[in-house]
Amino acid sequence: GSWCYVANQSYKSADTLIHRLIDTVSKNGCLLLNVGPQPDGRISAAETAVLEAMGDWLAVHGEAIYDTRPWHTFSEGPTPGSNGAFSEHQQPAFCGADLRFTTRGDTLYLLCLGEPERELRVTALGRRQVGPIHHLALLGSDEPIVWHQEAQWLRIRRPSALPSRHACAFRIEGIINQGSPRSCHGLADSYPNSA
Repeated sequence: GSWCYVANQSYKSADTLIHRLIDTVSKNGCLLLNVGPQPDGRISAAETAVLEAMGDWLAVHGEAIYDTRPWHTFSEGPTPGSNGAFSEHQQPAFCGADLRFTTRGDTLYLLCLGEPERELRVTALGRRQVGPIHHLALLGSDEPIVWHQEAQWLRIRRPSALPSRHACAFRIEGIINQGSPRSCHGLADSYPNSA
C-alpha cells in the first residue's frame, strides 16, 4: 500500500493485521500501521472499520500483546512464515492451527491465529518440554477449558464459544521459570474430564 491517502485503496483485513501483530510481537517486534487521512483529515470508513476491529480484539486479548516478551519458542503450526522485511506479499494466510507464544512475568500466552479446530495439540508445551502446567484459561471467556498435558504435547479442547473469530489467546501459568525446553519424546495419556 501507499504511505498517504489514495482514492479507492484496498486495505488489509482485520484478520490479516491481527495475525501479523501477533506474529510480530511473538518475535519481539513492533507493528507499524499506515493510516492515511483524506485531504480533509478524515480517516476512511474502511480504515476505521479495520482499526475498530483491532481495538475490539485488543480490548479482550491485549494482556497477551502489551508489555510482553518473546518466549524461547515463538511459533508452532503448519503455515511457513515469510522471510525478512517487505516479504509480506509472499506470506500465505494463517489458520487456527498456527500458534504463537508471548510471556509476561511468570505467565505464558498461547495465541491461535484464527479459530482453532476442535482440539489443539501443542508440541512445545508437552510435560517433557516444559514441566507441569498449573493453570490454563481462555482470555475473554469464563467457560472452563478442558485440557490435558501429556509427555509429548498439551491437548486443549476448543470451548463451545470463542471471544473472537480473528484469533484467541490462552493464559498459561506454572511453566515459565522451569528452565529451558527439554527433548520431545513420550507416549500419549488419556483425556481427563477437565483440568
